[in-house]
Amino acid sequence: MTDFHLFASGPRPVAPFSHAVESDGWVLLTGQMPTDPQAPDAPLPEGIVAQTDRVMQNLALILAEMGLSLADVVQCRAYLTEFERDYAAFNETYQAYFDPARRPARTTVGVTALAVGALVEVDCVARRP
Repeated sequence: MTDFHLFASGPRPVAPFSHAVESDGWVLLTGQMPTDPQAPDAPLPEGIVAQTDRVMQNLALILAEMGLSLADVVQCRAYLTEFERDYAAFNETYQAYFDPARRPARTTVGVTALAVGALVEVDCVARRP
């Protein structure tokens, strides 16, 4: 059975998608943008550190709605529009959200543009314990 989830408390989707899809204990979270769920029309945070923090907080919010946490994440994909410039600062910020002994697998890709003019987007896969 597959369940599709769109949460009122989550960030407003910028395209036609669910926040998360769950099938057989696997939870796939849509890539999150650095938008504030409480102020979706507010300007994006300035810089890669603030945007990465907001993206990770948005992922944590959706996971919490699913009864999960970042500790349940097994894989992430990150997309950076300014890869060379932002990679080190992104890593420094991103790693603070995970236990160093249990970091998920990750792929990071440089892209030419992201929705809403974001510098970063992260999606992830989690597994129910």
